[in-house]
Amino acid sequence: MQDILEAIMAAEGSDQPERELAGLAGLPVPETYRGVVVRAEDTRMFDGMATRDKDPRKALHLQEVPTPELGPGEALVAVMASAINYNTVWTSIFEPLSTFKFLQRYGRLSELTRRHDLPYHVVGSDAAGVVLRTGPGVTKWKAGDEVVAHCLSVELEDAAGHDDTMLDPQQRIWGFETNFGGLAELAVVKANQLMPKPRHLSWEEAASPGLVNSTAYRQLVSHHGANMKQGDVVLIWGASGGLGGYATQMALNGGAIPVCVVSSPEKAELCRKMGADLVIDRAAEGFRFWKDEETQDPDEWRRFGERIRELTGGEDPDIVFEHPGRETFGASVYVAKRGGTIVTCASTSGYQHQYDNRYLWMHLKRIVGSHFANYREAWEANRLVALGKIHPTVSRTYPLEQTGQAAYEVHRNAHQGKVGVRCLAPADGLGVRDTELRARHETAINRFRGH
Repeated sequence: MQDILEAIMAAEGSDQPERELAGLAGLPVPETYRGVVVRAEDTRMFDGMATRDKDPRKALHLQEVPTPELGPGEALVAVMASAINYNTVWTSIFEPLSTFKFLQRYGRLSELTRRHDLPYHVVGSDAAGVVLRTGPGVTKWKAGDEVVAHCLSVELEDAAGHDDTMLDPQQRIWGFETNFGGLAELAVVKANQLMPKPRHLSWEEAASPGLVNSTAYRQLVSHHGANMKQGDVVLIWGASGGLGGYATQMALNGGAIPVCVVSSPEKAELCRKMGADLVIDRAAEGFRFWKDEETQDPDEWRRFGERIRELTGGEDPDIVFEHPGRETFGASVYVAKRGGTIVTCASTSGYQHQYDNRYLWMHLKRIVGSHFANYREAWEANRLVALGKIHPTVSRTYPLEQTGQAAYEVHRNAHQGKVGVRCLAPADGLGVRDTELRARHETAINRFRGH
C-alpha cells in the first residue's frame, strides 16, 4: 500500500501528473487493505437504547480485510478520501435495520455477488481516488485515472432500469447495501459509478459532494424530481447541512429563490455566504411543529407559512426540499404553494410522516419521492462541481483512524456541511491539479471550513 501511496504522491507538483499515475498499472495489488467496518457480531449491541444514545464510535472498527477479486465491469480504486453520510450513521447504529440483511440478500443474487455477504461490512458511499485495476469489459477507465465515485450500484439486467436506473429492481447504494465501500484504503465499484475528479479540488473536497450533491440535483433539477425552473421559490430545510448546502447552491445557480431554514445564527450566516438572502432561524423564532409526541400544531404551520410570505413578498414555496421527515413534514405540506411540489428523500427525524391531507388534495399539491440519482444525473451534478458552479461544503476532516468520531459528529448534528475522511491522503489540500480555476473560487471552496 505504501508503494501505491508513493506513486500517487509523486504526482503532487508534477507538470505531468498523468504520467506519474500511469505507473500504478505496474504495481502489485495488496492482498489486504484497511477498511472501516461494522461487524455482524455487534448488531444487537444497542438494543433497548434510544437512537440519540447509540454511539457510532463503538460500532465502527478499522481493520485489515482481504482484497476481493474484481468481476466484469468493476474497478479497484485507491481511495485518497471519503466522507460521512447519514447512511453510514444508520449502518453504525444498526437502524432502521442491520445492513447485513442487505448483504445477505445481495449475496444470493449470483456467484459473483456472494463476495459481499461477509461477517463484516466495509462502509462508506463517497470516494475520491485513483483507479488501480479494471475488470473484464471496462473500456472507459484505466489505471492511473483520477476519479470520484457516485454511490449507485446497479445490475442493469432488468428492462425496468433502462429508462431510469433508479427504477432497476437491482439498484443498491454502494457501501450501504453493498460491501467494499469508500471508507477504506481500497474500494470496489462498478465502472459506471466512476466520474472524473474535479481538477481544482483536493482529494477530501472532491470526495464530499458525490452522494449529497447528486441527491440534491435529482430532487430539485431533474425531471424525475421537482423540475425546478428560474424564479421558483424553494423552501430548503437544513439549508447549511450536508444535503441542504448543495440544495441551496443548486437553487441559486439555477435562478430559483431559496428560503433557507436553519437552527442557529452560525448556520444562517453560512447560507448568506452562499448567496441566500431569505433565511429563517427556526430555533431563534421558536417554531415548534409538535405539541407533544403525538400531536402536531397547525397554528405553528400557519405562523411558519406567514413568515415565509413575509420574506418572499407574499409568495408560497413552489417547491419544498424535504429530508428531515417526521418533524417537519406536516408543515411542509401545509406551506407549499397551491399546485406545488414537496420532494422528499430520507427522514432523519423519523420515517412515519403525518400531514393533513386536505392541504394536499384540495390544493392539488404533489409529493414526490426521490432517492439518490441515476448515472446521468450524478454525472451532470459532478460536472457542475468541475466547472466551479457548485462548491464543496467540507467543514472539517478526520483521518481514517477517527472515522467513528466523524460519524458521531454527524449523528449528533454537531457539524456543518460535510465531514470528510482522509483515507490514503496523509494531509488535507493534496490532489489539486488546476490551480488557476481553484484561485478563482478559493473563498467559496473554503467557506464551510472550520465550522
